[in-house]
Amino acid sequence: MAKADAKTKPAAKAAPAKGERTLPKKKVRRRQQMIRGKHGGMQLVLVEDVAHLGKQGDLVEVKAGYGRNYLVPYGLAVVPDPHNLKRLESYKITVSKAREARIADLKVLAEQLARMGSFTIEANATDDDHLYGSIGAAEISKLLKGKNLGIEPAMVKLEHPIKEANTISDVPLNLGYGIESKIQLIVVGIKQGAKK
Repeated sequence: MAKADAKTKPAAKAAPAKGERTLPKKKVRRRQQMIRGKHGGMQLVLVEDVAHLGKQGDLVEVKAGYGRNYLVPYGLAVVPDPHNLKRLESYKITVSKAREARIADLKVLAEQLARMGSFTIEANATDDDHLYGSIGAAEISKLLKGKNLGIEPAMVKLEHPIKEANTISDVPLNLGYGIESKIQLIVVGIKQGAKK
């Protein structure tokens, strides 16, 4: 009968005796599994706007390599878990405030450009008023930065570089966020002295 009782009752774990050491419990690491979309790609939430993919806060499905090797390491997207979604909401508020401040600054800059009127730039020219080289977006940006106006070369939207001296040109500027402005650029040619 004792044998039958031993089979039915599970053996209780013996408590370690005094002085005996117990082994630490093995740590089980759980890795965060990516959520799969309906087409088999991974689902991510965009932290910033990504061209040809989506806007900030969108839940997108991308190929696993694109998400794992580019979007997540560069901080453009995060895994959609409750903690990251909460952080994303506060980040959206911060970004929208920064965007509104940037738009206000650009509107002030557009007003400054309108008030200043025209700008003069000098360049070496031949006797026939052809410039040696040309005046492009980089030169115009440098001129405006010298006047404490933060205009980047990408903001200058010239159709073609200016190659003629003693001319007046209207230069369109795209400041960003749909804010556009125009400046008048006067190109003055400097004649080279005759060589002896």
